[in-house]
Amino acid sequence: MPEQTEPAELLADCPHCGKPMPLCICDSVTPIENRISLLILQHPQEQDRALGTARLTAHHFANAVVKIGLSWPSLSKALGRPVSDPSRWAVLYLGSATVENFGTDAEIVAINRKGEMEQGQRAILNGIEGVVLLDGTWSQAKALWWRNAWMLKCQRVILGPKHPSRYGQLRKEPRRDGLSTIEAAGLLLGALEKRPDITAALDGSFGRMLAQYREVQRTMPELAPKPKKRDFRRRKRG
Repeated sequence: MPEQTEPAELLADCPHCGKPMPLCICDSVTPIENRISLLILQHPQEQDRALGTARLTAHHFANAVVKIGLSWPSLSKALGRPVSDPSRWAVLYLGSATVENFGTDAEIVAINRKGEMEQGQRAILNGIEGVVLLDGTWSQAKALWWRNAWMLKCQRVILGPKHPSRYGQLRKEPRRDGLSTIEAAGLLLGALEKRPDITAALDGSFGRMLAQYREVQRTMPELAPKPKKRDFRRRKRG
């Protein structure tokens, strides 16, 4: 007698990544002791359990927080603990800025409120104590940026990744510098902490997540349906 497949609605969700257990790869994650704090702010409409990476990203780090919402009165309130100097926190927000426009091959660039490249890049980036990632489509990230004025007290950064997102056809990016949250976290924290092992660990987990998704899509399509067309109006993933 053929084995019965458990109905999708009865499958438990992982308490760490929030995905249905067949999509979970958390048992392959080795916790990382990170010096630079990580705060992921997720737009309420971006809770994609199948392909989202916010909670999986945070699960990698001993020092990471995920918050779901639209606005918080301050960085301290969003983080859940006091922050003495928000200027030593970096917020990844692309907006209309691109690294290639600055004529540099750097993967991380600090910019000012006018969207201009800051002077003293090395000193600024070496002084970063925490990173804020905005998890959502471009328009959702823009909403988070504009609804949280305290982000202007932080150091804005943009990315110039050497390779496009590994989402590929699963979730197309309108710009080459648009990355998944887990890819952005790996690039940022790996570079800022000068630890390529961080980048490698998160890239590895992302690859396993995508492979697991494709396998479940083949065997249990109700859990991993074909992704819907995304909001490509200036899309941004943090």
